[in-house]
Amino acid sequence: MRSARAARQSLPAESGAGPPDEADAIARAKDDPRAFAPVYLRYVDTVYLYCYRRLGTREAAEDATSQVFERVLLALPSYRGGIFRAWLFTVAHNVVTDCYRATRPAAGLAVVDEMQDPTPGPEDIVLLADERRLLLAALQLLSPDQRRVMELRLTGLPSTEVATALSRSPESVRALQLRAIRRLQTLLGIPAPGEEARHA
Repeated sequence: MRSARAARQSLPAESGAGPPDEADAIARAKDDPRAFAPVYLRYVDTVYLYCYRRLGTREAAEDATSQVFERVLLALPSYRGGIFRAWLFTVAHNVVTDCYRATRPAAGLAVVDEMQDPTPGPEDIVLLADERRLLLAALQLLSPDQRRVMELRLTGLPSTEVATALSRSPESVRALQLRAIRRLQTLLGIPAPGEEARHA
């Protein structure tokens, strides 16, 4: 019996609309959930990484990933077509948002005044040696909208699918992405293209 990793590696590379057999598997899965297995194997790792980036712990990401595919299977009979991956990440975004809402304490306005800013300061970011940790820390300093766009783009979704997943226009997503990249360049001390030539 092949492992799930081996099965995933044998699947075709991701593209915007998915391979033709994906549409067939989705159509069959509306009547027989077992037919959804190839689609699940194709996307489970990407959905897990998205949930992990947003929630920060393995356990929370695993739970959220399970909820995403449970919701997708339950809603599959009402799925009307379109780009499946964008619809899947819309569900993933909603699950992550629900996880945040479930764990957010209900604080009154008096408590809000006493809250400290949870984002790491510049000193904390500089101390992070690992580039991945540095990027994850810098992502936390972006606005929530910029962070959501960048996290979805980091999972490999094109901006048009990110727009669909976040119920935004493609232009809005591109603008958020551009501002996020400029902010990350500033936070990480990366000169913007052409800036090095001006300082030379």
